[in-house]
Amino acid sequence: MWRLDRLGRSVPHLIDQLEDLQARGVGFVSLQETIDTTTPGGRLVFHVFSALAQFERDLAIERTTAGLAAARARGRVGGRPKKLTAQQTATARSLYESKTMTVAEIGRVLGVSRSTIYRGLEAKWKK
Repeated sequence: MWRLDRLGRSVPHLIDQLEDLQARGVGFVSLQETIDTTTPGGRLVFHVFSALAQFERDLAIERTTAGLAAARARGRVGGRPKKLTAQQTATARSLYESKTMTVAEIGRVLGVSRSTIYRGLEAKWKK
């Protein structure tokens, strides 16, 4: 295995994978961390490294969550920006309801695709 973190997603999963390999009579050797689980010392190092990897993953998740919360508190909104403004959506809806233009024509006038028009109309109908 190239790296230990490629074997499993969590410490319990890594341990389950290792036990499954041992039950089949297969030894695990990580090339990056130089861990050989066929020896007692290698198994100890495996458990320590897997615990550290889980700790690092948990810290990254915690930092990401805190960063997103701080950005929201500052008024930042994640995700892709809306293609249609509220006024453009209202215009599209009035044109659609008046049946003077097709959805494709409305899209050409506003510079967006038909599916964007449909999404904008659908969002207004859901409210």
